[in-house]
Amino acid sequence: MKFMACIIAFVLFSAACLRCFGQQSLPPLKISHLTGNFYEYTGYSMLNGTPFPSNSMYLVTDKGVVMFDTPWDSTQFQPLLDSIKARHHADVVLCIATHFHADRTAGLAFLKARGVKTFTSLATYNLCKERGEKQAEFYFTKDTVFNIGGYSFQTYYPGKGHTSDNIVIWFEKQKILYGGCFIKSIETQDIGNIADADVVAWPVSVKKVMQKFPNARYVIPGHFGGTGPDALQHTLQLAQQSQKGQLIHRKPIL
Repeated sequence: MKFMACIIAFVLFSAACLRCFGQQSLPPLKISHLTGNFYEYTGYSMLNGTPFPSNSMYLVTDKGVVMFDTPWDSTQFQPLLDSIKARHHADVVLCIATHFHADRTAGLAFLKARGVKTFTSLATYNLCKERGEKQAEFYFTKDTVFNIGGYSFQTYYPGKGHTSDNIVIWFEKQKILYGGCFIKSIETQDIGNIADADVVAWPVSVKKVMQKFPNARYVIPGHFGGTGPDALQHTLQLAQQSQKGQLIHRKPIL
């Protein structure tokens, strides 16, 4: 009996070790300087057993730090705030999420609990409630200009695309377009997750952004690398190919 008990214990221990070795841990948050007081940060979440990157951005102002979207994984909420505080000796005071998916909204309740003012569009606010995602404290009902700490930026809804509620954010003076998941990285040839997408409207919506902001210098996609304006044309091509059924969706990319 003792021999059998030892064998069972050894088998259980080996299985536990295999599970541990088989699991991948999330990479740490990556913060990169974009230009001036603008920073891009990349967080990660597990997708199909693999760490998957998600890009967001923050701006350091005299009145505090403004975040655009939140980290995806809850283990990276506090490390981001700690990193911002250590780097810039400033607190996050405002956050705007660009659509309802969790890779944009997961940290909204966390930020709200820490006194950060959180915003989304009304469409995103309602979809978060409908889909059980975290909701912002406040919402805006139309394209809105925000002024904070000497900086000005505007939200813009171009129409349906990645989701029915996706917005982009434009900084006129710095010529920065924060695209979120509406914009695809030049590093991917996949239009990504189309579960909530409108592939017919997406190319039209991309063209509206290109016409409204024709002189973008930096364009931030929702996932993977690159910050150049060529991401706009690349997104248009992917959206057009997807519309025509020419893309093969090999894996879900948000």
